[in-house]
Amino acid sequence: MSFSYYGELCTEVYDLTKKTGQSIGGDIEFYLEKLKNCKGPILEAMVGSGRVIIPLLEAGLNVDGVDYSPEMLASCRQRCEEHELSPNLYQADLRELSLAHKYDAIIIPAGSFLLIENREDSIQVLKKIYEHLETGGRLLLDLFIPDDNLQAGSFEGTSTFHVSNGDIITLERKLVEVDFLNQYKVSYLKYEKWREGKLIQTELQRFALRWYGVEELKLVLEKIGFSEVVISADFVDGKQPTNSKQQIVYEAVKKNKT
Repeated sequence: MSFSYYGELCTEVYDLTKKTGQSIGGDIEFYLEKLKNCKGPILEAMVGSGRVIIPLLEAGLNVDGVDYSPEMLASCRQRCEEHELSPNLYQADLRELSLAHKYDAIIIPAGSFLLIENREDSIQVLKKIYEHLETGGRLLLDLFIPDDNLQAGSFEGTSTFHVSNGDIITLERKLVEVDFLNQYKVSYLKYEKWREGKLIQTELQRFALRWYGVEELKLVLEKIGFSEVVISADFVDGKQPTNSKQQIVYEAVKKNKT
């Protein structure tokens, strides 16, 4: 499986660092504004543990969620229950997505699309998303370009997280492979959970990112059949990207039938 997988400890750290409704660079506000006039259902692909879907639901939008990770979906369900929400949540491989109905909009926030390691898989996912949109429906996703100061074998940093029950989770990140020609990098993320000085759980995650040139992804979308592709920067509608440090946002429409 070429997707970066979110296991139990990874999900726990994700929950600690990405709170429900926590906007990252204005992304939640952007998606709320873009989706506020949707009449039909919306799908958040790679929904994670609910950071984005919950504020969308609380705003009155009809949003389903799908993710490959059962651990992430379990966290999302729990968070939704805490907010007295009960959306449809599906566990599925996006490459084989086959849901019962189509959507007015499908979103992939937080740069999650980069977690699809193989280019062929990412194109297959976009094709499945296209199939699951109503005619005239919109795809919205955001991306980023990783730091170009990368060298295989280097440590990317360590972090410590404190759990409410007193446990401590440490995270060590090491870059093991980087390929600028083919636009991907692979890191190993080692999670360790400690209780009263004793190691009680460990988890190693292979974390891969594949990035795209700004115009490259636009061409991919258009080849699949999307039209009216609009590229914006930093969650400001219509703002042109000017540097590689910005968040790049795409909006594309499924063509009307001719």
